[in-house]
Amino acid sequence: MRFHGAIIREQGVTFAVVVVRRHVLDNNFEADKTAASFRQAFPGMPVALMAQDHCGNPTYYGRPDISRFLAGVPLGAIPWREYTLN
Repeated sequence: MRFHGAIIREQGVTFAVVVVRRHVLDNNFEADKTAASFRQAFPGMPVALMAQDHCGNPTYYGRPDISRFLAGVPLGAIPWREYTLN
Protein backbone atom coordinates (compact mmCIF):
# COMPACT_ATOMS: atom_id res chain seq x y z
CA MET A 1 0.00 0.00 0.00
CA ARG A 2 1.30 3.44 -0.92
CA PHE A 3 0.51 6.52 1.13
CA HIS A 4 1.67 10.09 1.68
CA GLY A 5 3.23 11.05 4.95
CA ALA A 6 6.06 12.89 6.62
CA ILE A 7 8.46 12.54 9.49
CA ILE A 8 8.85 15.69 11.54
CA ARG A 9 11.32 16.52 14.30
CA GLU A 10 10.22 19.45 16.42
CA GLN A 11 11.13 20.51 19.96
CA GLY A 12 12.83 17.19 20.68
CA VAL A 13 9.88 15.09 19.46
CA THR A 14 10.02 12.97 16.31
CA PHE A 15 6.64 11.98 14.93
CA ALA A 16 4.93 10.96 11.72
CA VAL A 17 1.92 12.46 10.00
CA VAL A 18 -0.07 10.44 7.45
CA VAL A 19 -2.66 11.62 4.92
CA VAL A 20 -5.99 9.78 5.17
CA ARG A 21 -9.48 10.23 3.76
CA ARG A 22 -11.77 12.54 5.69
CA HIS A 23 -14.21 9.83 6.80
CA VAL A 24 -11.43 8.14 8.79
CA LEU A 25 -11.29 11.10 11.18
CA ASP A 26 -15.06 11.13 11.65
CA ASN A 27 -14.94 8.01 13.84
CA ASN A 28 -12.48 7.89 16.76
CA PHE A 29 -12.34 4.08 16.75
CA GLU A 30 -11.52 4.04 13.04
CA ALA A 31 -8.96 6.83 13.45
CA ASP A 32 -7.23 5.02 16.33
CA LYS A 33 -7.18 1.77 14.36
CA THR A 34 -5.76 3.53 11.29
CA ALA A 35 -3.07 5.34 13.27
CA ALA A 36 -2.06 2.04 14.90
CA SER A 37 -1.72 0.38 11.50
CA PHE A 38 0.68 3.10 10.32
CA ARG A 39 2.93 2.57 13.36
CA GLN A 40 4.38 -0.38 11.41
CA ALA A 41 5.85 2.12 8.95
CA PHE A 42 7.04 4.47 11.71
CA PRO A 43 8.14 2.26 14.63
CA GLY A 44 8.59 4.03 17.94
CA MET A 45 7.02 7.26 16.69
CA PRO A 46 3.67 8.80 17.53
CA VAL A 47 1.50 8.92 14.39
CA ALA A 48 -0.87 11.79 13.60
CA LEU A 49 -3.44 11.59 10.84
CA MET A 50 -4.35 14.43 8.47
CA ALA A 51 -7.38 14.77 6.23
CA GLN A 52 -8.55 17.70 4.14
CA ASP A 53 -12.08 18.98 3.66
CA HIS A 54 -13.53 19.89 0.27
CA CYS A 55 -11.79 23.28 0.44
CA GLY A 56 -8.39 21.75 1.22
CA ASN A 57 -8.37 22.77 4.89
CA PRO A 58 -6.54 20.19 7.00
CA THR A 59 -7.79 18.51 10.16
CA TYR A 60 -5.40 16.55 12.37
CA TYR A 61 -5.99 13.60 14.67
CA GLY A 62 -3.50 12.28 17.19
CA ARG A 63 -1.72 13.38 20.31
CA PRO A 64 -3.13 16.78 21.29
CA ASP A 65 0.29 18.48 21.43
CA ILE A 66 1.20 17.20 17.97
CA SER A 67 -2.20 18.04 16.48
CA ARG A 68 -2.01 21.60 17.87
CA PHE A 69 1.49 22.03 16.48
CA LEU A 70 0.50 20.75 13.02
CA ALA A 71 -2.54 23.02 12.91
CA GLY A 72 -0.17 25.98 12.90
CA VAL A 73 2.10 24.66 10.14
CA PRO A 74 1.28 25.43 6.48
CA LEU A 75 0.72 22.23 4.47
CA GLY A 76 3.43 23.27 2.03
CA ALA A 77 5.99 23.40 4.84
CA ILE A 78 5.48 19.73 5.75
CA PRO A 79 8.06 17.49 4.02
CA TRP A 80 5.53 15.14 2.37
CA ARG A 81 6.72 12.07 0.52
CA GLU A 82 5.31 8.80 -0.70
CA TYR A 83 5.83 5.70 1.47
CA THR A 84 5.09 2.04 0.88
CA LEU A 85 3.72 -0.25 3.59
CA ASN A 86 3.50 -3.96 2.84
